[in-house]
Amino acid sequence: MTKKAVVLDEQAIRRALTRIAHEIIERNKGIQDCVLVGIRTRGIYLAKRLAERIEQIEGSPIAVGDLDITLYRDDLTKKTANQEPEVRGSDIPVEISNRKVILIDDVLYTGRTVRAGMDALMDIGRPSAIQLGVLVDRGHRELPIRADYVGKNIPTSNSEKIVVQLSEVDGEDQVSIFEKE
Repeated sequence: MTKKAVVLDEQAIRRALTRIAHEIIERNKGIQDCVLVGIRTRGIYLAKRLAERIEQIEGSPIAVGDLDITLYRDDLTKKTANQEPEVRGSDIPVEISNRKVILIDDVLYTGRTVRAGMDALMDIGRPSAIQLGVLVDRGHRELPIRADYVGKNIPTSNSEKIVVQLSEVDGEDQVSIFEKE
């Protein structure tokens, strides 16, 4: 893969997350009965960062959980026979039934990851609503799924790939666009 451009740097990511935090608070008229749930791996760190910003703004904490969607993916059958999926388990510290769950992920592409996330949530409880927040929406949906909160829309071609790097995992914060070889 060849790097074409950095589309979000550390400051731009920070600004996008601050804006999303304000939008979440405004849309839900506060954070009462709200839970942030990050999809493994980078969605977890984005959810934690959003929770910090929301607490700074609102003065009270918002519950944060993480969701492992491995067993809910519809592409598991494409794995080779000797590659077992690694299941890490979900950790949601509060009951999600009758609460607004804001599902957080790094990139929204086909919508299949989000569908798997919603299936996993429904097996845990029955939220009153599920909202979706993503750092990047790159288009090319295969399912009728739309994000409620978007850090940046980055129209891409199918020959391009969006790579999100977060300091907690990758040592730096940036979003880049690559051309697939």
